Amino acid sequence: MSQTGMSVRGVRQSTLYVVAYDIQDDKRRTKVHKVLKGFGEWTEFSLFECFLTKKELLQMRAKLDKHLDARTDRVRIYTICDVCLSKIDTVGIPEPIEQTSYLI
Repeated sequence: MSQTGMSVRGVRQSTLYVVAYDIQDDKRRTKVHKVLKGFGEWTEFSLFECFLTKKELLQMRAKLDKHLDARTDRVRIYTICDVCLSKIDTVGIPEPIEQTSYLI
């Protein structure tokens, strides 16, 4: 089992997504921040790192859509593939590591 993700029979069940947002309205920005806190780790101002399954990604997007104004707000979701995950170079605080869960 990899340290960077849960696996079932050797297949990763989650992917790392970097979520960045630019929202002018304080109230909407606070709501988006709270939604993202439920899905990942707040690592920088307006940036989250989230290890998500495909289902969790869809749930996160649906919740974000409820709080965004498409005319003024922007949320960008970057997928970090397994190959790229191993190439992350971090200076300072260690790179993100998914919490491992064991099903018995």
